This record gives sequence, structure tokens and C-alpha cells, in this order.
Amino acid sequence: MTKHIVTKPFFVVNPKSYLCGEKLLELAILADELSCKHNITIFVTAPYSDLASIAKQTSHIIVTAQHLDGISYGRGMGAVLPESLKNVGVKATFLNHAEKPLTLSALTKAINKANELGILTIVCADSLSEAKAISVLRPDIVLCEPTELIGTGKTSDEDYIQQTNEIIKSMDANILVMQAAGISSPEDVYRTILLGADGTGCTSGIVCAPNPSQMLKQMIESLVEAFTKRRM
Repeated sequence: MTKHIVTKPFFVVNPKSYLCGEKLLELAILADELSCKHNITIFVTAPYSDLASIAKQTSHIIVTAQHLDGISYGRGMGAVLPESLKNVGVKATFLNHAEKPLTLSALTKAINKANELGILTIVCADSLSEAKAISVLRPDIVLCEPTELIGTGKTSDEDYIQQTNEIIKSMDANILVMQAAGISSPEDVYRTILLGADGTGCTSGIVCAPNPSQMLKQMIESLVEAFTKRRM
């Protein structure tokens, strides 16, 4: 099946379990408006129970699951059936996040199943070596995010960003590279994109901000500004 086309730069709004229901829907609708306004790709993740509602009430964002399992119809009590996500409008999924790590076998099955259904894969890597290994599986996006930096407000250093970018692109130039460790401000977004990332994203920097909507707007503006400057 055909996958949604991801344009650069892209941004991932990833509230994890900080938000659900109406508050999450409001943020998703804002992201939808910003995606249209700036003509950029914005992913929005959500708990499984909110995915259908968000998909029905948005038109531009890529509605994204936090995880899926590489299973088919049949047994799989407690697992996430990919077809169930596809049926409610999910177009992408995270895999192998630090909070939901996968074995190589499970990751391979999940990527293959997502490919079969036309679901984009954002696969997390916490080191240079893991980024290289994951690139062999040809996911759509590799998220380079050292586990020890998640939620700390400390971003990856310049060498790490440039090395992971180079390693992944050398394996497959079509794989998009996302750098998102410690992103907590518009300045972090600007720096990360300027250093060569195809995209970035944020969790606590948005949902824990005094005004999450305003923070999201400012981050998207910084994303566009940095990418424009990089292309000059």
C-alpha cells in the first residue's frame, strides 16, 4: 500500500501519556492547522483510544500510533494489531522507543507488517551503532535519541547529530533522520534543524509548558526558519 509522503522538515508532537481526550484533540487540531499553514509534515502521536477521534477530526497531520506489533489476524491477546490501527486512520507508528524496546526479531516483523499496510515507521535508536543496525531494516525514519537525554532538556551534541546523520544516509539516502533528544525550546528546534536533521519533535517541552499551544506554534516557526536558512 502507498505510504503518506513525508516532506522535510517534519515535526513530531509526541504527548506520550501526558495528554488524552479533549486536551489532546485540541492540540492535534492546532497541529493540523499549523501543518496546513506552513505546508509541512507534522506527526501527532496519541494513546490507542484517541487515534480514531483525532483521525476523524483532522486532515493534514499524520496520525501516529505509539507502537504496533508485527502480528496478523488471529492470536495476540494484549498485542496491538496493525490492521486495527490502519482501519481507524493511523498512517505512522513509533517502534523501539526507550519506553517500549523491541528485540531485533520483533522489530523486523513490525517494520515488515507496517510496510505491508502502508504505515510509516519511526524507529528509535539510542546510539551510533544501533542507528547503523536499524538502518539495515530500511525504516522510513530513524529517531536518533540517546536514552539518557530523554526528558532532560539536554540536547545531543553537534558531533553526535552529524555522525548519526552521516551513518544513516550512507546506509540509505532515502531514510529520514530525526534528532529529538532533550528538545525543550524553539531554540533547540532551530539548532537541531540547522545542524542537518530532517526533522525533530518534542514531548515535555510542549505539554509541560505554561502555554502548550503557544510553544508548539513557536517550535514550528523555528523549524521552518531554520530549514529555510539551511537551504540558502
